[in-house]
Amino acid sequence: MAVLTDFLMLTVEIFRCIIHSLLQWIMKPPEKTVANEICLIAGAASTTGIGRLLALEFAQRRATLVLWDVDSEGNENIAREVRELGVRAYAYTCDVSRREEVYAAAEKVRRDVGDVTILVNNASIVTRKPILQCPDELLERTMRTNCHAHFWTVKAFLPQMIKKGHGHIVTIAGSLGLFATGSMEGYCASKFAVVGFHEALSHELKAKRVNGVKTTLVCPYFGDTGLSGCFGIRQELEAMISPVNPGCWVKSAMQGILHNQHMVCIPRVMYFAMISKNFLPWDVQVLVQKFLGLDKYVPQKEANCATGR
Repeated sequence: MAVLTDFLMLTVEIFRCIIHSLLQWIMKPPEKTVANEICLIAGAASTTGIGRLLALEFAQRRATLVLWDVDSEGNENIAREVRELGVRAYAYTCDVSRREEVYAAAEKVRRDVGDVTILVNNASIVTRKPILQCPDELLERTMRTNCHAHFWTVKAFLPQMIKKGHGHIVTIAGSLGLFATGSMEGYCASKFAVVGFHEALSHELKAKRVNGVKTTLVCPYFGDTGLSGCFGIRQELEAMISPVNPGCWVKSAMQGILHNQHMVCIPRVMYFAMISKNFLPWDVQVLVQKFLGLDKYVPQKEANCATGR
């Protein structure tokens, strides 16, 4: 009898959540303010420019920026650009794939700036070689940068967020963390892993009723840099499913973050792709990829590149 009662209560709660989500989708709630929040962006100097665009979006809203990247010069250039907007910015050279560097840099940030309240994990590299052609060292580096780094940054900053009951963790993943394609096994594996980590972390925070710490998963389609050179959508469909301009999807991501949206897929058709994947037979998925042209891998001269995707 208790099970039946719990099931009925669950059904009511499910419908309540669905209606609430629909209302929020129709009538957008006001954006939260991030002024004076301490926002750390890992991978701020990414070659795609995603880190820079994210930094400028937060700077325009008066957040204090902490910028991490292995590219010291590029990182400092972005910090200088942010300071020109009248916002405080601190640049640190840090390889997030190495946990010792993450913990050491995190301690410096606490001393120099304060406790991070918004963590944006954007650091990533693209492995552009099929598994049998990809060096072991590159595969290991891909997993360390694209996945393990999230472990270390979250462990470094989440405890204080929980203690204060206030914070936001943003995971920049990508469409290949939701559905895979051939010839990029290392990259897909790392992105699937980080999507799973983000979802597990979100469930844990909910289970522990840490409602003040929000999480947002951002999954854009291929940008017009980074992955777009590896695959090409069928020419007749390019106008409908073309590579996403970084400036456009960063603005969409910011809207999701400022509304505490749990997941942001860009463009919206990615939501349909994610849902249909769980219902369509495997052979159908293969046929759809072939129809779209996503099964045609274009060999690259360079093995990888630093990127936010």
